[in-house]
Amino acid sequence: MQKTFIKYTFLIISTAILLILLINFLFTLHALEVSQLKTFEAKSEQVVHTLENNHIELSELNQSLDEDYLTRARAAAYVIDHHQEVSMNVSEMQYLANLLNVDELHVINAKGYIVSASVEKYIGIDMSKHKQTREFLSLLESDEENAYLIQEPQPNAADNKLMQYVGVARKATKGIVQVGFEPTRQLEVQSRNTYDYIFSKFPTDDGEEIFAVDCKTGVVLGHSDGMEGTFTEKAYRLDVLLECEKGAYHTGKNGKKMYVTSTKYNDILICTALPRDILYKRLWKNLVNTLLYLLFIEAAVILLLNYLIKRNVVDGIHKIIENLTCITNGNLDTMISVKGNQEFQMLSDGINKMVKSIVNISDRISVIIEMSGIPLAAFEYDSGINHVFATSGLGKLLDLSSQKSEELYSNSDLFDRYIRDITRNAVEGEENIFQINNSKYIRLHMSKSPDGYLGVITDATKYIEEKQKLRYENIHDHLTGLYKFPHFKQVAAELLTKMPADKICAIVMFDLDSFKSINDTFGHDAGDRYLKGFSSVMNSMPATHFITARRSGDEFCMMIYDCKDKKEIECFLDSFYDVLSKTPVVLSDTDSKTISASGGYAWTADSGADVAELLSSADKALYKVKQNTKGCYVEYNA
Repeated sequence: MQKTFIKYTFLIISTAILLILLINFLFTLHALEVSQLKTFEAKSEQVVHTLENNHIELSELNQSLDEDYLTRARAAAYVIDHHQEVSMNVSEMQYLANLLNVDELHVINAKGYIVSASVEKYIGIDMSKHKQTREFLSLLESDEENAYLIQEPQPNAADNKLMQYVGVARKATKGIVQVGFEPTRQLEVQSRNTYDYIFSKFPTDDGEEIFAVDCKTGVVLGHSDGMEGTFTEKAYRLDVLLECEKGAYHTGKNGKKMYVTSTKYNDILICTALPRDILYKRLWKNLVNTLLYLLFIEAAVILLLNYLIKRNVVDGIHKIIENLTCITNGNLDTMISVKGNQEFQMLSDGINKMVKSIVNISDRISVIIEMSGIPLAAFEYDSGINHVFATSGLGKLLDLSSQKSEELYSNSDLFDRYIRDITRNAVEGEENIFQINNSKYIRLHMSKSPDGYLGVITDATKYIEEKQKLRYENIHDHLTGLYKFPHFKQVAAELLTKMPADKICAIVMFDLDSFKSINDTFGHDAGDRYLKGFSSVMNSMPATHFITARRSGDEFCMMIYDCKDKKEIECFLDSFYDVLSKTPVVLSDTDSKTISASGGYAWTADSGADVAELLSSADKALYKVKQNTKGCYVEYNA
């Protein structure tokens, strides 16, 4: 009877599945085309949105940069007009250009000649000789007090180099001050506004194409696969694409039928295409998935019916045997519960009481350990038994979640691998101490028996933290957190020894300007804030190239290493001084001061160089700058 019932049930469900597949086939193809059309429309809208955003970004960037460049040009004119003692030679102009963070700086006299410049070869150029420079002569004829001119980026007259120039009329005397910038950011934004770039950033499915077509000429302007090859097939013709707003099939490359859609944006068509065979592949995939789901449901229904007619006695016996096997393997948390039969229930209760009495022994040991107040835990596991016997505090000492603890305790092999993984993280210089995570350490003692292992674990975190704290205090300055000078020299010597032959390094010595007057005027607390402010700037430098230290008082030092040449060293120093110039320190409720420091550096490409020699040379350079300019750095010259 059971077999006959299952047989007829199988025939009825199988017939229903075939009818469902037939109906599904009739509607799925149309649904896929509609879905694909919506997908293509969404991607086209994303392309249009990207084009509009890129255009807005470029416009806003140009406006922002124009305002910034004009401000710098006026600042340069102000400095030149109000500091007549500046000689305006090339080096002075280069220095001023660096201060203003401009690429070029020119001064043009009333006759239209460049009389001073940060680029020496530009001096003497007649601005009237070239269209690019001639535009600025209008400023000489203007009566407006704040007359200025901002050029679009274009090749300059002298070198045909792409630059953007901004000029302002001088106020102290008739003339022009002009600054120049390399339009790197504008070019970068413009490069992101090409169709090829935009299409390359859009994810496409297998065989899918995204391309743009000029509505006037029919020329393909960009394609997601690049512009190699020709686009003569019907799927790329303008007259065809104009009729594909709702999607249509047309012949594409290699004679493939493509499902093509188009969206008009200004004077272009944003088009998408997908091979028909890929669309049909999705159809068959959908049908196969539907068939699998239905077969799964059919199997589940048959199994459920089969289960309902089985005898409860057989299932009850099988369950008791299965649970007894788990208990035999050491899984003492297993609870036996067989309902529906009074005798099975009584047997289950008797077995559960016996197992519970065994487990209570382990619980009593855990209570005794907890009463002692010592962070201690113990465990034992034997070969051939899955369960791990452990005291209640083990999970806490090992920093395990309840779920992870249960997983490990129920599988002795997994627990053994976990313990062995721990022992691979031994703390150097310590016996039987291992690291659990970034903030947890344990002391582990284990003994092996013929059948398994017995282990005892105590918490060693406080012991390790105290040792680490002591070591940190030994090598770090307590006020600034920088290295102490002796440790700095040791680390610097090791880096010099390991430095590759094609790399160089530099030792830099610093002295804070006017530090004594800050202490005398505002007090030592303000002085400490001033020291901390300077050290925070040192710490902000990239750790891959810098080590820093406080030598004594207001004297500091750093090592800049792993550099390819002296120019890279000075780039790092320029960046350091730039950050320093933007770091004010609050000295009192009403006063603050930007940090000023003098620096001297010595560099070498010799991997065997002596740190003491470099420190001595840097000290000499520092002495020289303290005697002269202050507030900047100089290179040691023998």
